[in-house]
Amino acid sequence: MTKIRTIIVDDEPLALSLMEAKLGKFDNIDVIAKCKNGKEAIAAILDLEPDLVFLDIDMPKINGFEVIHNTQSELTPMVVFATAYEQYALDAFKVNAVDYILKPLDDELLARAVHRAQERFAQHDKSKEKYNLLNAIEAIRSHKDHNYQHTAQDDKKIVVKDGDQITVLKQDEIKWIDAAGDYCCLHANGETHIKRTSLTELLKQLEPANFKRVHRSTIINLNFISKVQSLPKGEYFVELGAQERVKVSRTYKEAIREYLQLNPGKKNGDEVL
Repeated sequence: MTKIRTIIVDDEPLALSLMEAKLGKFDNIDVIAKCKNGKEAIAAILDLEPDLVFLDIDMPKINGFEVIHNTQSELTPMVVFATAYEQYALDAFKVNAVDYILKPLDDELLARAVHRAQERFAQHDKSKEKYNLLNAIEAIRSHKDHNYQHTAQDDKKIVVKDGDQITVLKQDEIKWIDAAGDYCCLHANGETHIKRTSLTELLKQLEPANFKRVHRSTIINLNFISKVQSLPKGEYFVELGAQERVKVSRTYKEAIREYLQLNPGKKNGDEVL
């Protein structure tokens, strides 16, 4: 039996230990990491590429939803949210095929979540996972469908509508972007902004000299590259500033190679560029 490589995330040590103990009773679950906050979870998902994450929603600084926002689309695992949210949130999870367990932990719901994960495991498509998760999160945050559309008159700026709030982002503030269906996550100034648009439409608004695709659904701003780390099989990790990393696939590695060739004074490897 191929085990489901699993990460569990909770800011409460007792809850983390309890979840690990309960999951240890399932033969098909292999807990490969435990994370006590959102920052650790984002790093573990990038480094370990798990199949499944049990993710607490209510955590300080970076909550469970923000972990999803900051996870590269191509690496997004199956997610089971651990929540004490009210019924409207549970309905949103159900509609968007996102699983959940209630806190305090319910053994029956946990067994159901593991069973569903096993059923999905063989056909799991990571490229579609983030889209379903963002749909559920958006439904919870807004409680209603917003069909707002807006275009920036200044093509150097990107307009993001989030509920009743409008944010105007300068392109030189955007570190990286990843897409999930008709959502794009724009990572800028230490925050993640969700814009309902396709990556194709967004690309039309971006400066092509600065923004390069490094994965099927991921774009980076070359100006933020601080380090490039070579990986086996021709892939790379690109560090954007001190806190964020993005994986570069073999298909799009030429974008990084060209960048380094145009910047001969910068080194490729573990050295800071």
